[in-house]
Amino acid sequence: MKKKIGFIGLGQMGKWMALNLLKGGFELIVFDICQDAMAFLTKKGANKANSPADLARQTDWIFLSVPNSNIAEQVVFGQDGIIKGAKKNQIVIDLGTSNYMWTKDFSDRLKDNAIYFSDAPVTGMEDRAKDASLTIMFGGDEDILEELRPVFKKLGSQIIHMGDVGSGQLSKMINNVLFNVHLAALAEVLPMAAQLGIEPEKISQVINTGSGQSFASNVFIPKILDNRFDHGYPMSHAYKDMVNICEISSREQIPIPVVNAAFSTYQTALKSGYGQEDKGAMIKIYEKLLNVEFRKKKD
Repeated sequence: MKKKIGFIGLGQMGKWMALNLLKGGFELIVFDICQDAMAFLTKKGANKANSPADLARQTDWIFLSVPNSNIAEQVVFGQDGIIKGAKKNQIVIDLGTSNYMWTKDFSDRLKDNAIYFSDAPVTGMEDRAKDASLTIMFGGDEDILEELRPVFKKLGSQIIHMGDVGSGQLSKMINNVLFNVHLAALAEVLPMAAQLGIEPEKISQVINTGSGQSFASNVFIPKILDNRFDHGYPMSHAYKDMVNICEISSREQIPIPVVNAAFSTYQTALKSGYGQEDKGAMIKIYEKLLNVEFRKKKD
């Protein structure tokens, strides 16, 4: 019998992943606290649920794409949460970015309720969510991965089994932290280049065609030059990755001095009021300190 899929969380990434499942021919039931988000999917052929519990009663596999572990906790264990309508041996998959240590505990609690849980966070930003070319980092039982592989193939081009439950979130955190470290480094050195007389557009060309380039530089330098700080998630939403890795470092006594330095830059940017802008806004700290701007020349 064909499985029914539930999808909770229809935000910047989730709505495109859900849409790709519809395009892939899956029967989809959706839920989001935003009625407009649900309307977008129901117009495309999805059915809507009245609550996470209602969605659980109607589905076999449930995918979560919510901003953080606190919201996932409410969706599953809160009032009218999934647990109130869940069936024995139901499968719940977390596609969002959640706390690694919380994920391990969350899996154990669901297991106590005869529910299978796996984490499968994604990376690739909104454009790759739209064209179903995301990288999916799966943490959990390999048999569940193989059962769900036809679904994942409609969401991403790279599906990697990282290991036990939690390893997907750990992998996503490491990837995101490296991205943040690259941005923190750009935030420091680009204003320095401008203060010392190098034209921003010229040094940008050198960096993004030379050995100093990274995904972060390729994405954000052009936007910084154009004075745009509205790409992707606001900095405040993405802060959790830095918090999580520092918690793990403290618990496991693993030194991460470069990450800690980047963490300070990130925190300074938030304290300076740039939390609703994208991560490229970290550069504004050092621009202000050096009294320069790293922007294109005005005509």
